[in-house]
Amino acid sequence: MATEGAAARVSPDRRIRVIRTVAMLVGVVVPSLLLRELVEFRFGSGPLADFSAVAVPMAATAWLAPYASYRRRDALLWLVGPGIYVFAVIAWRVALAPYRDWRPRPEEKPRMRWSRDPEHAGTWLLSKPMSDTGHTGSP
Repeated sequence: MATEGAAARVSPDRRIRVIRTVAMLVGVVVPSLLLRELVEFRFGSGPLADFSAVAVPMAATAWLAPYASYRRRDALLWLVGPGIYVFAVIAWRVALAPYRDWRPRPEEKPRMRWSRDPEHAGTWLLSKPMSDTGHTGSP
């Protein structure tokens, strides 16, 4: 009986996380498709229209990547194909912020601590403000 109560408590959090993730995906993909259509209408189909389709998702990926323990340069994956997968993972992780259910990168460990909140047990909590310099991979 105790497991039914715990399962019922966890479900809404997961649903909210899924809704946030889908909203981020739609909020990035739809504008990129609209931008591509506008560029294609004005300049015709070609490399410029193709690049405009990935410009918005690349910018969003580069902006959100440090908050999900990814590097900004991972946004370049939109140019070769797996960008949508990487952005989906980033959106999934950011939807839970400030709590994290993934392992922090080595340079993030000094700023992280285990969450003591019973509702978010087993997750990491960012204890200090994030800085872009810690996520670029440079020393």
